[in-house]
Amino acid sequence: MGTYVYIGHDGPRGLELRGTVRERHLAHIENLDAAGRIAFAGPLRDESGSPFGSLVVFEADDLISARRVAESDPYLTEGVFDRVDVHESLMVFPKRS
Repeated sequence: MGTYVYIGHDGPRGLELRGTVRERHLAHIENLDAAGRIAFAGPLRDESGSPFGSLVVFEADDLISARRVAESDPYLTEGVFDRVDVHESLMVFPKRS
């Protein structure tokens, strides 16, 4: 099991569509949370406090599985995001005993 990061980048209608898709997006993330796989998930905000994307740090079996998670997010499938970036990461901090 590895640690992965996905960054969702809002498309031109992202802010407009967020409200209509939010519940399905949250349910998608809550499934990962219920499985104990979420380290962090939340919106990215601009200087005015408006969301313009999302950041999710989670555990997955491999990069292919992590991409499946990101690519099945309703924010992507319904057009809030115009793209997602998925990367493997290595947790260095905080140090765990």
